[in-house]
Amino acid sequence: MTDKYQSPLSERYASKEMQYIFSPDMKFRTWRKLWIALAETEQELGLPITDEQIAELKAAKDDINYEVAKASEKEVRHDVMSHVYAYGQQCPTAKGIIHLGATSCYVGDNTDVIIMREALYLVRKKLLNVISELAKFADTYKELPTLAFTHFQPAQPTTVGKRASLWLNELVMDLSDVDYIISQLKLLGSKGTTGTQASFLELFDGDHEKCKEADRRIARKMGFDACFPVSGQTYSRKLDTRVLNVLSGIAQSAHKFSNDIRLLQHLKEIEEPFEKSQIGSSAMAYKRNPMRSERIASLSRYVMIDVLNPAITAATQWFERTLDDSANKRLSVPEAFLAIDGILDLYMNVVDGLVVYPKVIEQRLMSELPFMATENIMMDAVKRGGDRQELHERIRTHSMEAGRMVKVEGKPNDLLERIAADPAFGTTMEELQAIMNPRNFVGRAPEQVTEFLDEVIRPILEENKEVLGMTAEINV
Repeated sequence: MTDKYQSPLSERYASKEMQYIFSPDMKFRTWRKLWIALAETEQELGLPITDEQIAELKAAKDDINYEVAKASEKEVRHDVMSHVYAYGQQCPTAKGIIHLGATSCYVGDNTDVIIMREALYLVRKKLLNVISELAKFADTYKELPTLAFTHFQPAQPTTVGKRASLWLNELVMDLSDVDYIISQLKLLGSKGTTGTQASFLELFDGDHEKCKEADRRIARKMGFDACFPVSGQTYSRKLDTRVLNVLSGIAQSAHKFSNDIRLLQHLKEIEEPFEKSQIGSSAMAYKRNPMRSERIASLSRYVMIDVLNPAITAATQWFERTLDDSANKRLSVPEAFLAIDGILDLYMNVVDGLVVYPKVIEQRLMSELPFMATENIMMDAVKRGGDRQELHERIRTHSMEAGRMVKVEGKPNDLLERIAADPAFGTTMEELQAIMNPRNFVGRAPEQVTEFLDEVIRPILEENKEVLGMTAEINV
């Protein structure tokens, strides 16, 4: 349709898998599964519900008669009751026991938790794939020296792989957060209109144990370990905040990565993939804009800001329930997941196609390395009998002048020539050049990458082989 607004999240960014999780089919089929679980549980706990009624419910569980539900909702202005009515039309024998004892949040809130868990599983799978691919990149380039930056000013060298390990480490932290929040998810269960289970206590003739058992059985039938022990009519909206905080964390990590790639592409050291026929600019035909990384940054900002929605919603709920959460939840939670899904797909695409330019990296590093080497040069001169304080001042003076030549006059860095010509250092140009091997200045960077991959990343990937579809050998 071209005459109605369509969300870019579904049209341009999110995968079909994530879109299905938040689709009407997923939502309303889950409602029906919950109604079946409720009916089965009530039958098992002694209510007069027949096998025929449950079989009838199961037969129609995936055949949603949307038009009947829509027509009913126009009349009754209640989405849950319109679907109860629609389901009942397909199940005439069972219509009288559908939703028995429940309130709207029985299907609404339990479904929201189920959908968030499914979405988190998909996020987790994609996060693991990015970790796996980025680990390969870090391993490949762990030995390649590159100029490091603090404050985006030249600093002590690192390696390309070590820098990648910084991005990787943040994703590992995000994975830990995803796993934790999945482990904490619980269903609302069958708590009734204010969370007291009063309607179920009535149904079960005052049997408190049956009320508790109903929650336990519904949880098991829906694949959960437990229900929240206490609630109002809804589960605490703080759960939505906790879930979106995890998504925000992933967005923060992705944004940092995308910023670094954009800066590296400006430096012509590393580029994101660029298709053969891709156009970088409508005006400047030569341009290779980092549009994927820019899109990661753009969507990440959306997710980081979106987390304010459930936070404010959780803070402003009244007593046992208020309905000013509903419209906000319909937007904030699905769109956060759709956006993070797009972000992770982009992240994977960028990492999978990163282009490294070792010669440019070496050229920039060598232009700054003489400054980095001054401490080593000074220490060697002290060993030969020089005065540390005097040598420090001489190096400072030579460095300032060499820097001026580079920045003001646009000439090459001649710091080594200046030091070689200064008798206080007692060294030759050949000896100084021998010091200028970049690998002498990266410290433990390669070893740190190897240790990180061996001790942290490989166990994670081994543990998640089935999720990743990997063979027995983890090639990191």
